[in-house]
Amino acid sequence: MASKQYIAFPRSEGLSSRQAHADLPQGTYEREMGKEGFFGPATHMYHANPPTGWTRWEGPLRPRAFDLARINAEQPSPWDAADILHNAHCRLRFWRAPAAMDHLARNADGDELLFIHTGSGRLFCDYGHMPFRAGDYILLPRSTMWRIECDAPVAALLIEATGSTYQLPDRGILGKHAQFDPAVLATPAIDDAFRAQQGARETRVVIKRRDALSTVTYPFNPLDAVGWHGDLAPVKLNVEDIRPLMSHRYHLPPSAQTTFVANRFVVCTFTPRPFETDPGALKVPFFHNNDDYDEVLFYHAGDFFSRDNIHAGMMTLHPCGFTHGPHPKALGNAFTPKKPATDEYAVMLDTRDALDMGEAARQVEWEDYAYSWGVKPQPR
Repeated sequence: MASKQYIAFPRSEGLSSRQAHADLPQGTYEREMGKEGFFGPATHMYHANPPTGWTRWEGPLRPRAFDLARINAEQPSPWDAADILHNAHCRLRFWRAPAAMDHLARNADGDELLFIHTGSGRLFCDYGHMPFRAGDYILLPRSTMWRIECDAPVAALLIEATGSTYQLPDRGILGKHAQFDPAVLATPAIDDAFRAQQGARETRVVIKRRDALSTVTYPFNPLDAVGWHGDLAPVKLNVEDIRPLMSHRYHLPPSAQTTFVANRFVVCTFTPRPFETDPGALKVPFFHNNDDYDEVLFYHAGDFFSRDNIHAGMMTLHPCGFTHGPHPKALGNAFTPKKPATDEYAVMLDTRDALDMGEAARQVEWEDYAYSWGVKPQPR
């Protein structure tokens, strides 16, 4: 039987620091090569040149960026939303919702996570009524019937956990109240607004199963519950309620900010935080090879300090197999930031399996993104 024990033999060769991400040898650039995301064995290399200092890039493997803000068409159903990235365990779509859905949606393929990028409105589902606003995560358990009504135009990132269930990460010694207290999670209410939308009017339920759509029609609105009890329900979490983990002497890996976990991928949230204050500690994301995961970042709001030419509504894909890290603008402030804290909100996905691009992503791709660490071409 194969052992799950990694071969471990910590060694040091040549010039190196005693502590990862801190007190680098003069004039060097650190690169982390690791397994299992940031949880497995790792080695830290110290280079004379930035590991992203390439001058030419050829072949299908490359860092990519997509300007989802250019997807302007409104789609009447979440099932019409543009496919951006997907694999067998995860599907990302970008949806500009109508003012009011004229049907109920039901995802039989997996739990659905809505991240509200812009807008506000009200969600109606089996469990009741729940208002939402920009920055909200709305987690819908598999096969929940739902629809939304918008008070302001809504753009949302839809993240399907295909064939699996979203869970909260194990906080370990931090305790279950770290990053956010479960008490901040909101659930739908059977209130006057929910009761007001009930009635004997024909209602369609459009069900997605194995990416095929089926429609079931009722002579009444099936969102007609009068009550419920249990521990399975949609939950809502706003990014402003997330309190990031911080260390003043050490730059934490992005996995420390994990918000939800599903089968073979995680969802992390970056929110404003103070920079590290130890003079020897890195203040920016370190160069790394994350060679077991593809890394996706959706830029929600703020000043994205480690990236050039990136604005809200853009998404980057860093597939495993190459080194990536801060752009030159951020690298110049690696140890002496220009301000005391970050000012950004972003959603990150790390997927264990390679992601494929949807056609909508190809249509809004910034094709020169791979060169943004060097000559910095402007997005089109």
